[in-house]
Order: sequence, then C-alpha cells, then structure tokens
Amino acid sequence: MPDLVAILCSGQGGQHPAMFDLLANCPEAEPVFAAAAGALGQDPRRFVQQATPTDLFSDFSGQILCCTQAFAAWAALGTVRPARAVIAGYSIGELAAWGCAGALSDVSTLRLAQRRAAAMDAAAPSDSGLAAITGLRRRLLQPILTRHALSIAIVNDVDSFTVGGPHAALQAACEAAAAHGANRTVMLPVTVPSHTPLLSKATEQFRVILREASPRLPRAGCRLLSGIDGETVLDIETGIDKLARQISTTIDWAACLESCRSAGAVAALELGPGTTLSRMASTLFPDGRARSVEEFRSLAGLRTWLQRAAA
Repeated sequence: MPDLVAILCSGQGGQHPAMFDLLANCPEAEPVFAAAAGALGQDPRRFVQQATPTDLFSDFSGQILCCTQAFAAWAALGTVRPARAVIAGYSIGELAAWGCAGALSDVSTLRLAQRRAAAMDAAAPSDSGLAAITGLRRRLLQPILTRHALSIAIVNDVDSFTVGGPHAALQAACEAAAAHGANRTVMLPVTVPSHTPLLSKATEQFRVILREASPRLPRAGCRLLSGIDGETVLDIETGIDKLARQISTTIDWAACLESCRSAGAVAALELGPGTTLSRMASTLFPDGRARSVEEFRSLAGLRTWLQRAAA
C-alpha cells in the first residue's frame, strides 16, 4: 500500500508576481487557469505580474489566486498525485482543500471563493485586519487581546498566533506583546479580520451558499480535515457547517498538522503560494519531508520528490 502524504493548501499572504511561474506552461493546469480567468476577470498568470500590491492582496483576488494556485499545482502533479492523501487547508486554503479532495469541482470552488470573499468584505468592519504574534504562550497573550477587544484568529503553535480586529487595536496589542516578550509581531497584508466573530454575518451567508453548491464527501483515498479542529470530515452537513463557521471561528492549524501526522502521513507537500505551511510542518516532518511546490525549480523535480515520498 502506498504511503499517506499530507497535502497542505495555503492561505492568503504569500501571493507574488512569480507565483505561477513553475506551473504557467503545464498543460494539465490550463483548464484551471481558464476557469480562474472567468472568476478573476483576466488570466491569473498575467494578473499577478501586472497587479498593484493593493490588488494582489485584496480579499477578492487573494482568495481566487490561492485556490487557483492549489488547483494548478494539484493538476500539475498528474499521475504522481498520491493515491492516499490527508488534505488540510489554511483559511481560504480549506476551501481549496475541498476541491483537491474532490468534494467540489475546481470551477464551483472558484465561484465559491468569489462569493466567500464578497460576503466577508461586506461583513468586515472598515480599518480592520490581522496580525501575527509569536513567542508568547496563550495564557500570556489572552489578557492583552482581551484588553484590546481582539480575537485569536488562528492557532499556529503553542506560542504562535494570528489575531484579528481593528488596526489601531492590533498595533497596540503588538506593542504590548513585544513588551511582554513576544519575539515577533507583524501586521499582515490582509484587510479583513478573518476567523473572528466580527465576520459572523458572513458565516451565515456562506453556509447557505455552500449548501446550494451541493458538495459531496471526498473521493476514495482522500481524508479531508476541518480547519477549526483538525477532525476528519465524515458527514457532509457537519463539514459544510464547519467550513462556513471557520470564517468567524478560530482555526486550529496546529491541530490540523497533528492530525496529519497522527493519520500516518510520511511527508507533507504545500501547494502554495508561499512556504509558510511547509515551514510550520517541518518539525513534524523533518529531514526534508515537508516541502512546498515553490521550492522546486522544475515540475520534474517536484514529481520525482513526491513519487519517492509516497513510494
């Protein structure tokens, strides 16, 4: 039996002008780029090279681009796609994970990304977003967040968190966290306080939208994880509810990674954009067994590595 491989679908923040370079001329990825052009309004390969930073990191384009990258990379793997995979997605990456797992088609997922972004943008308060804080345990960070009326958006590790809320409060919390010993605080290039209660209206809307899309359980051999708790999606209604709730509920990415390892995965591949998830996974998959698509110079090299990892 082939080994189990963890497939990690990236969230927003890693978009860049060269994000599609490795996949741009891959025939298997052409249908993905065509579908994405319909959602984005132009070919995504051209868009990322010409877009201003504001457009590149907007919630609307960011969600579509991240799903496009995941689907293009997944398609480019072709015959070396792992026969057995545990698939998890970070933020918008969780929607992409449903597509990679076969619970939704690429086209319907890209349309859902459009509508998800629209619902989130409409619900988000102005002048709000996310910040990353590392180096403080939750018991030390939580009083700071409570004082500034902020919420934990994502748990990345025992001392690594993404927090969300108004920009002024985020800046103040970052300064307070640094004063209490945090070794890194940074405002993230996103304009929506994702995964916080501020987006509860978007959750309500997206739950209805998801049900209309009629998703199905993952294809055989694919184990799909829920972002808010790392549990396997075994029931479609429960899965839909959790996928909608993650818009306004804390994501436990640390639990997702632990579930990947506990399931028996021997390696992890991040589909991109970026290398954030593969770096997070490197402690659980050491010795080069956690890689990102962006680390490879050729598709042949990527396919060879994955084939060996899943032998």
